[in-house]
This record gives sequence, C-alpha cells and structure tokens, in this order.
Amino acid sequence: CNVLLNSKVIFENKSCAIYEYQHFNQLKHTYNENCPFCNPDAERELIVETATMYAIYDKFPVNQGHALIIPKRHIANYFELSIKEQYAYLLVLNKVKDIVTKRFQPDGFNIGINIGEFAGQTISHVHIHLIPRYKNDVEDPRGGVR
Repeated sequence: CNVLLNSKVIFENKSCAIYEYQHFNQLKHTYNENCPFCNPDAERELIVETATMYAIYDKFPVNQGHALIIPKRHIANYFELSIKEQYAYLLVLNKVKDIVTKRFQPDGFNIGINIGEFAGQTISHVHIHLIPRYKNDVEDPRGGVR
C-alpha cells in the first residue's frame, strides 16, 4: 500500500521513499497546545513508540517503573477509541510490561484507566497506567493502588 508520512523526505524514487524520522516527543505540535500528552516534554524517556501510541514513565510515579501508554490522537475517553485502536493499545501495554519487568523486576502490576473527572481523570487525554507493584510496597495491597 502507499503511505504518505508527515515527515521530510530525504530520498525518493519510483519504488520507495525514505523519510527523516523524529520521535513524537521531539516534534513541535500546533494542535492541543495545552495538552501535556499531545506535547510531551522532549527530555522524557520514550519507552515504546508506534505509529499510533507511545509510552513514557509517569512524571509522578506511584512506584518505580510506573508507565503511561498514550495514543497520539487526542481523545479523552477510552471507550471512544476504535476497536483497532484498543487492540493496538493492548499490544503496546504488553510490550511496555515486558520492558518494565526486565528493567525493574516488579512482583506484580496494577493496570488503570480513569475515564472522566469523577473517576479521577485529571488530563482529558486517554492514557493507561501500568503500575509495577513490589512486595511490601503497601501494608495491604488488596484493592490495588487507591
């Protein structure tokens, strides 16, 4: 299939094109300028990036390795993502889990999505929290992180 990317072409012939690539957090975005997930800090470590999603470590982590998986498309509600986007989300979540496990060796995980202000969503851009859990990180871990 033919795909046109929103990047500078550095080589092109009738068979292919090679694009200059910049990570999502290295680009200047002119849309949703006040959204920290549409305009992530250039200094933030990207854990994983795909065409539609990226993952970073949380700026205010519950535990070491707390990661956020974020779609590049600005949308507030997880349930408004297409089924294909939700599937891509789960693939990226699984990859981030593997990377966090290798780097931090947690004893378990919590996965969370806050949808709406009254459910604790503070940024109106959908994101999944992958929170590593460690033995004795809280007195009673039942019920997850609250």
